[in-house]
Amino acid sequence: MLLQKIAPPCQTPHLRRIWTDLCQEQMRKVTGNIPKKLPIPGVDKVILVASGKGGVGKSTTAVNLAIALRGEGHSNRVGLLDADVYGPSIPTMMNLDDSPELNDQNVMLPLLNYGIKCMSMGFLVKKDNPIVWRGLMVMSAIQQLTRQVRWGPLDYLVVDMPPGTGDAQLSLSQTIVVDGAIIVSTPQDIALIDARKGTEMFRKVNIPVLGIVQNMSSFTCSNCGHREDIFKREGARNLSSELSIPILVDIPIHRSIMECADQGHPIVVSKPESESAKLYYQLADSVQKLLPLKATQQPG
Repeated sequence: MLLQKIAPPCQTPHLRRIWTDLCQEQMRKVTGNIPKKLPIPGVDKVILVASGKGGVGKSTTAVNLAIALRGEGHSNRVGLLDADVYGPSIPTMMNLDDSPELNDQNVMLPLLNYGIKCMSMGFLVKKDNPIVWRGLMVMSAIQQLTRQVRWGPLDYLVVDMPPGTGDAQLSLSQTIVVDGAIIVSTPQDIALIDARKGTEMFRKVNIPVLGIVQNMSSFTCSNCGHREDIFKREGARNLSSELSIPILVDIPIHRSIMECADQGHPIVVSKPESESAKLYYQLADSVQKLLPLKATQQPG
């Protein structure tokens, strides 16, 4: 079980016993009603886009990856799930604000934009209403967003995870079949510490880590062309070497990436010929090579 695999925070025998008791009690609460791990009907590959820390560009990466995958020949067969229950970003980034409809089986139908099937808790609550839930409610919501949505047929379902290593990650890893995770991090040490934790968490629950996206790694002046490494140049590359996982793509910081996301027109859609968009297509190409579809589902 996950918590039992985590090393106790202190080697003192008394504290080790307290830690063990806490882990066992927490696992009894968390796993008591968790269903068996099953694939999502009609979905070939599930990819988690995660980060140990907020503010590193995870949601922007997930959105542009999904659209780039669609552009690689998977027309109308890519989905995007916003699993960040507390802070959903997909409604804004995908320019969607409607409520999902129900089919005859009372299953939600994803909203559609840019050829991507989308679902988010942000579609179910008013924009300014906070979600004030305890962990088990979050886990229940995740189950609804995965099991009570008509996702298929899909080649790829990209899941925008909340930051950290909490209830949403545990729920997804224990209840659905996940094919791989992508870790997004900036090169600064404080982000890399949390990226390392996220990587180790996925390994503990037997989810393959496909690689790292090093985001906001540098800035190039539009006037003089000078490149400045804002954080540090080799941060994520050192982590890649340490953990033996590849750097999938290195994305410099660029104002247009932010502006396009805020306006609900992701850069892969609004500026497909830009250097930034080409990097997201490079990421999509790497994902397809790492997670090839079944022979019967290869795009034509």
